[in-house]
Amino acid sequence: MFLPAGSQDEIGQTVDNRSKAYEIFRQVMILRNYKQISTPVVEFADTFTNEYAGMNLQNMLKWFNREGEIEVLRPDWTTAIARALVKQHPSELKWSYQGSVFRRDKDGIESRQAGIEIVHTPVFLGEGESLLTAVQYLKELNIADYLIELGHTGIFDELTAPLQLSDQELDQLREAMHDKRRDVVFTIVNGKASKEQADEITAMVDAFGSFDVIEEYEVKWKDNPRLLEIIKHLKKLATLLTERGVKDVSVDLGRVKNLPYYCGTMFRGYLKETGATCFSGGRYDKLYEQFDESISAVGLAFDVDVLADHLHIEESYERICIIAEEASHAYAEELRHTFTNAIVDIQYTDKDKEKFDRVFKVIKENDEYKVVEQ
Repeated sequence: MFLPAGSQDEIGQTVDNRSKAYEIFRQVMILRNYKQISTPVVEFADTFTNEYAGMNLQNMLKWFNREGEIEVLRPDWTTAIARALVKQHPSELKWSYQGSVFRRDKDGIESRQAGIEIVHTPVFLGEGESLLTAVQYLKELNIADYLIELGHTGIFDELTAPLQLSDQELDQLREAMHDKRRDVVFTIVNGKASKEQADEITAMVDAFGSFDVIEEYEVKWKDNPRLLEIIKHLKKLATLLTERGVKDVSVDLGRVKNLPYYCGTMFRGYLKETGATCFSGGRYDKLYEQFDESISAVGLAFDVDVLADHLHIEESYERICIIAEEASHAYAEELRHTFTNAIVDIQYTDKDKEKFDRVFKVIKENDEYKVVEQ
């Protein structure tokens, strides 16, 4: 049978690596005092398409239930967990999850994630803990060659607030900023702002780099308290990371949010070998406003599929084959348990013996079974 577009079977090392990535993630979360949470794979579409979450229904896998309501396969963990955490006692601060999300705007319909959500926590503590958790997890995966990038939604909001752009123009401007299209950015803001304002917003397209960019904009924004506060906050986070041994930390001051619920610091991790995004996240306090709650919330999600592709698992088990027959299968099964910390397989022929480190054969002598090494 054929599979729907975007679906695929997976075998062998791919599945092993992903399981290992999940296992290591769970251990890291336990030791950092996170509590596990899981949400249903089927949710109401409204959970994700309301004005606070702002996700596109077109990209979801959906259907109508008996009552005519639209249900979807979970397209996003953060929104689903926010719905679930409203019912939890506020003393629980740190949550972890792992599992799949389903969206049509990805290379495949299903993608695997592992992530964290931190609530009811001071801003810097929550964001710092998120980033340092990412650092530890990547270290445990033996992934060292990566870049962490910081951004902030408040920069775009502050620079565009005086322009009185329509919602459509703001969306177009965000898209142009995301795509690093200087010409399009300037075209949108030109005429809506002074030449100085238009140049400043357009310059954000190229306002990315390491500490030199932070220090440059500390000077440029010294007379704007809001922007100065943001740049100093990003500098503190970048300093925290470098003090913990992260070699490559950068800022992208022109980065814009890709989902409406982001409302502050945003972060992203890239694997330098391929440029693939291995984690992303940020602050999303506003997501809780739909529940009439004012909650500090921040989190990030790891792309387990990307991380699994970069794992190099050493084969540390001895591979043993026991050749038996139907009559001696039970004896061979008992023998299996005498080999500790080894991969043991029972077969009836020796045609695959070259795949194993050692091969044993069960034979019968004087009405008793015994084993001999081949």
